[in-house]
Amino acid sequence: MTVRTFETMGTVVSLRGATPEMAAGVRAVFADHDRRYSLYDPSSVLSRVADGSLRLADAPAEVRDVYALALDWRQRTGGAFTPHRPDGVIDLSGVVKALAIRDAGAVLDGAADDWMISAGGDVLVRGQHRPDTPWSVGIVDPARRDTVVGIVRLTGSRRAVATSGTAERGEHIWRRTTPAFVQASVIADDIVTADVLATAVVAGDEDDLRRITGDGSVDVLAFGADGRVWATPGAAGTVQGAAPSHHDPDIEPPSDPGSTSQPWFETPARDSATTRAHAPRA
Repeated sequence: MTVRTFETMGTVVSLRGATPEMAAGVRAVFADHDRRYSLYDPSSVLSRVADGSLRLADAPAEVRDVYALALDWRQRTGGAFTPHRPDGVIDLSGVVKALAIRDAGAVLDGAADDWMISAGGDVLVRGQHRPDTPWSVGIVDPARRDTVVGIVRLTGSRRAVATSGTAERGEHIWRRTTPAFVQASVIADDIVTADVLATAVVAGDEDDLRRITGDGSVDVLAFGADGRVWATPGAAGTVQGAAPSHHDPDIEPPSDPGSTSQPWFETPARDSATTRAHAPRA
């Protein structure tokens, strides 16, 4: 299956199952989001809000709606996710990339039954890679980038997986506490939920992780700064079934993925949907 790529938002977007015309439509979606929300473009709407030349109240409705969405996620994550930089500047990058992927997916939906879009650690799919073979996403060791420690197979309603971490870009996530996690992968039905919650886990602590996984609506694989691995029951199997570290063209590796080559999972505690595991590093 042909892979088409392009650069945008400081990352690389890759498409599988897309014609050149579909790829052009996806590129236009990302360009439109970047034009409105980039803080690196002084002419963008959000840059003008940041420098005080445009009041947020006077910004286009779609920008105010995205800000409201980000505030809603801040409340739902108990503040682990936030649209505000430490200096108070509104930064919507935590939701905009996922929204661009979501909207690009709508473009692809109108033209194909089977496709994958990957952008900076976030993956959204539809259908299957080939008959009887689901789309697969590799989870990679952040300390050893050539080691795949888990494979997420996206089936049924689970169409999205997002991985957030510090292995590739360093400390770019605004933490509100001493770092508890170096990386988290979230498997969900939609890409916005997966992306926001992956960021929230890395930005938060163990209590935040328990709250995020408490209702069982998402699966999470999180790698602690202390070497422990945390996984919901649905995510634990992705690591237990991990393949050896070799390149498989059928597996899409996220750009910010997983830790520790051989984790041993313990029985989940009764009061938590999350399994704790000790995974010593080699």
